[in-house]
Amino acid sequence: MLSLVGEALWFILPAYFANASPVIFGGGRPIDGGRKFRDGRPIFGPGKTVRGFLGGLSVGTIIGGFQTLTTNDLELLPLAFLLSLGALCGDLFGSFVKRRLGFERGRPFPLLDQLGFLLFAVIFALPLRVPSLSIFIILLVITPIIHLLANCFAYSLGLKKEPY
Repeated sequence: MLSLVGEALWFILPAYFANASPVIFGGGRPIDGGRKFRDGRPIFGPGKTVRGFLGGLSVGTIIGGFQTLTTNDLELLPLAFLLSLGALCGDLFGSFVKRRLGFERGRPFPLLDQLGFLLFAVIFALPLRVPSLSIFIILLVITPIIHLLANCFAYSLGLKKEPY
């Protein structure tokens, strides 16, 4: 069981890093350019920035580069890119849904916040790697816990305004 958890973490590591790093690189121009959707609310909101997105994509892909160097599995680099891109698009999707529902920036939406990025990451990665059902279930169980711990850590460092 422990080896399956390790395998799951190894697989999803680029997505975890991509999802966590925009808070470090963020700021600047919002991805939606400040535009509003037809409901009059922001498309994504000011917290989703070009710099944060590109920073997250870069960090996740770099993690894949390190994975490639340690295993000589050349598929890991493009896989890391897809996982990272998927994670960030999943986060954007979550923000889009939250804005449509009238959620203010930073307000939690349990499960969507913790699993949206994961589901998109796995979907984006499918052309290169299909995780086993066991790995996927493990990720569904451990990701909310890891997400909460990472957010509490970022909050304690002053990188986030909320600990969730």
